[in-house]
Amino acid sequence: MDAARIGRPRTFDTDQALQRAMVVFWAQGYEGASLTDLTNAMGITKTSMYAAFGNKEELFRKALQLYTEGPAAYGPAALELPTAREVAAALLAGSVRATTQPGCPAGCLGVQGSLAAGEPGRPARDTLAAWREGFVARLRGRFQRAVDEGDLPADVDPGLLARYVMTVSNGIAVQAAGGVGHDELHVVAVAAMGQWPPSAVRTGGLD
Repeated sequence: MDAARIGRPRTFDTDQALQRAMVVFWAQGYEGASLTDLTNAMGITKTSMYAAFGNKEELFRKALQLYTEGPAAYGPAALELPTAREVAAALLAGSVRATTQPGCPAGCLGVQGSLAAGEPGRPARDTLAAWREGFVARLRGRFQRAVDEGDLPADVDPGLLARYVMTVSNGIAVQAAGGVGHDELHVVAVAAMGQWPPSAVRTGGLD
């Protein structure tokens, strides 16, 4: 191998390239995004993509992490709010906002990215399933804390409540991907919060 080629610095912005790959996966899903689609959007060759990011599966994992820290960052932030009701309201409002944001693909990368994948897309499908379940577990823990602190009634099932909130959130994402707009989905989120159990503290958004 030519020694001059070893250690040659990359001639592209890896952060920008990953951002573009994330948008392609978000818009087209894991299997729908071909290597040609990805490299064209990233403005690099396949060789450069493999060298910088690994294979397509590894690129997808990196793109999902970027999505988690960017468009989906409202989720972890919501867990820090003072009351369980505020947590749930912020999650649903964030889901509506993120899945209908102008200039971005409709829907949620973490929900639709690999729902209908065949065998080649199984690793991505499993990654996304673990991603979603990991957040449900965190939300369950947050609601358990609310029960322990008296913010939620003692007879509330934290796991069931977490599953309910995330089912509505994921449903919002699917509806957004199908073309339903922000205003209508906001009404859905408000209606879902209308089913919130009575609690010691009834403050928060989406009232």
